[in-house]
Amino acid sequence: MTDLNSKPEIDAPEGPAPEGLEIVDIVVGDGAEATPGATVDVHYLGVAYDSGEEFDSSWGRGQSINFPLDRLIAGWQQGIPGMKVGGRRKLVVPPHLAYGPAGSGHQLSGQTLIFVIDLLGVS
Repeated sequence: MTDLNSKPEIDAPEGPAPEGLEIVDIVVGDGAEATPGATVDVHYLGVAYDSGEEFDSSWGRGQSINFPLDRLIAGWQQGIPGMKVGGRRKLVVPPHLAYGPAGSGHQLSGQTLIFVIDLLGVS
């Protein structure tokens, strides 16, 4: 049973990183559905695909974040719509849908990233 009140754990992936966005529902929510352009309230954990090292977590800050989807990376803009409040979803985001190719100026550019996202609310 997945506990949405605790920080998720991500198992180290095996094999090469996917070329496209991978979306896996861990828990399907039963609340309001996120739509493109919605503002979402989420808890999330992000790790690098290659190393399995955590690079960011709302859990580490002790509070969720609230963002308009259109201000987030393309992988989130494409991977969160259709998710329902109360759900937990894993996104595997290739560089072109995250922070761009290596050398793009962001510390995570060129990397495939894994996010586990808990959808707490939409507006």
